[in-house]
Amino acid sequence: MHLAWSRLDLPWKGMRDRGFSLLFLALLISTAWVPGAQGETLREAFELAGPAHGYDKYLELETGRTYTGGLLIGPIFSPLSWTLEGEEGADVCIVGNGAILDLQGQQLCLSYCSNRLDVEDCVIINGNVRYRGMNTDLYHVIPVGSVRQVTFYRPHDYGIRLQGAGDGVTIERNICVGAVDTGWDYLYTNGISSDWLPTGANISFSVQVGYYGTPVIEENWTFHPDPARNADPLAHFSLLCEYG
Repeated sequence: MHLAWSRLDLPWKGMRDRGFSLLFLALLISTAWVPGAQGETLREAFELAGPAHGYDKYLELETGRTYTGGLLIGPIFSPLSWTLEGEEGADVCIVGNGAILDLQGQQLCLSYCSNRLDVEDCVIINGNVRYRGMNTDLYHVIPVGSVRQVTFYRPHDYGIRLQGAGDGVTIERNICVGAVDTGWDYLYTNGISSDWLPTGANISFSVQVGYYGTPVIEENWTFHPDPARNADPLAHFSLLCEYG
């Protein structure tokens, strides 16, 4: 199930003028990035970070540096055993200071835990930020956090995806340009792709507000370079069901 966000005009108002200037800045940043001139991986920065300001991991990134690869925080759900497997979650803050995160087709994901992920002030390319939770008889694990003042340029699948999350998440003053449609997303219960889970929306959150609540989404600006795609409201904001 996928529906258009009913107040699409609100995120665009108040950010349109400065949005174009910030978009131009993002394009300059993306064209200045040179493959092979990468800094350390995002995972390495995570491992080196220590606790601070109430977080288990506080990442203060370097201005102008490129951090590569994705970052999974928390366990994964095994559709074979119906159990959560892997590392425990953690409360994480990423202060970007204008750094570039080239996720290389992966995700920055807070997964199946009730922890917090706050991300601010960076440029994210080639990936997406995802909050992934579950509210079932077996598990009640719903992540929270915020994404603020982040520029997404051609993110894969989505810019921001709330999957089993909503209440306690704030998405504010971000710019998201040209989310790439990579095909159907996957059902977490069996790993099978579903045509009810289309990708390519800049910001997508859960239609299951009865289970996960409603996120705060304010003053975001989204754009698609293709005029036909840009005219489709579902390419900007969409609601998706966790179960297809």
